[in-house]
Amino acid sequence: MASAATFAACGDDSNAATDTGAPVQPVTLVRSYPHDPKAFTQGLVFHNGELLESTGRFGESSLRRVKLETGEVLQRIDIPKEYFAEGLAVLGNRAFQLTWQNGIGFIYDLTTFKQTGTFRYEGEGWGLTTDGTSLILSDGTSALRFIDPNTFQVTKTLEVRNGAEYIDSLNELEWVRGEIWANVWHKDWIARIDPRDGHVIGWVDVGQLLPEATAADPEAVPNGIAYDAASGRLFVTGKLWSRLFEVSAQELKAATTP
Repeated sequence: MASAATFAACGDDSNAATDTGAPVQPVTLVRSYPHDPKAFTQGLVFHNGELLESTGRFGESSLRRVKLETGEVLQRIDIPKEYFAEGLAVLGNRAFQLTWQNGIGFIYDLTTFKQTGTFRYEGEGWGLTTDGTSLILSDGTSALRFIDPNTFQVTKTLEVRNGAEYIDSLNELEWVRGEIWANVWHKDWIARIDPRDGHVIGWVDVGQLLPEATAADPEAVPNGIAYDAASGRLFVTGKLWSRLFEVSAQELKAATTP
């Protein structure tokens, strides 16, 4: 379903700023696709024309390969019921998946989904992305950790701030043209984070894409960002959302080229 609707971030003022100054911009809906309404989306990646998705909840967690156009699950493995799966990132021919409170991540062969290893980290696992060199992990606080994908040692920690205010509850992450984009748990705005100093340089509002989802379930919040670097397409969804959206934003044109 195609559309050309634009949703304003704050009333009629699409250039409105937060109390500490970072601007909030509208998102433009380009196209809508089916999405499994039972998928508690925790991680989303666009790879080779398909979506890879990590879904959470104890006893329901999975790793999936999904056909974009139809939402059909092409490949799936279920995660043992003692784990609550979280963020997902792809680097090389490996997929990395976090768990929430177990301090363990899973490594998979990207083609077969066969688990090839595990890795450890301190604290909780929420979101995961990569800048092409490091894994970048969020843990529910205002800190992002850059992790060596071979040794799994932390090489850098970044505190995220909007002006002087620390932004915690950073959740699903995506690397978008030299920026880190992050869902904030129970918020409608995606933070655009400068990876050099952790400052929020802007917000993208996705709250009007599927407001009925959160109205029906308070945990059905926006969570899931996937960027197609080849075409510049950006996809967003949420936990338990019945739709996945391709959107455009002015920020994509202004973002730093990696």
